[in-house]
Amino acid sequence: MNKRTFLTTIILGACCAFPAMRAFAQDVDSVRPVVVKTVPEAGTRDVTPGVVDIKVTFSKPMMNGSWSWSTAWENSAPEIVGKPRYEKDGKTCVLTVTLEPNKTYGWWINSDRFTNFKDTKGRPAVPYLFVFKTKSE
Repeated sequence: MNKRTFLTTIILGACCAFPAMRAFAQDVDSVRPVVVKTVPEAGTRDVTPGVVDIKVTFSKPMMNGSWSWSTAWENSAPEIVGKPRYEKDGKTCVLTVTLEPNKTYGWWINSDRFTNFKDTKGRPAVPYLFVFKTKSE
């Protein structure tokens, strides 16, 4: 078997072994929204305790009055003060909370079960784990 025939056989064999995957062209407007920024920044370990605004910013304008702040584990969410709301940009959801000192907090921004963070076309945001820790007083 010559070199060319051998390479052709290898390539055809690989094509048959791995089924073809269809790729469809996408653009930013056609894909689901994603979290692009959080305040405090996810993973922060020195957030000041007290009454603060937690902010989650998405990649596109979101549906007003629709959100899913889901606890990440038992008692992972702080006391909520008031209702969630969106800023004028329509992308940033604000939740006012009371944070205790020296505690780790966590939410799923959407989850497998709760998908109410949706863009204005009704597409749910990709789930995002948001965790941070407050500093000791």
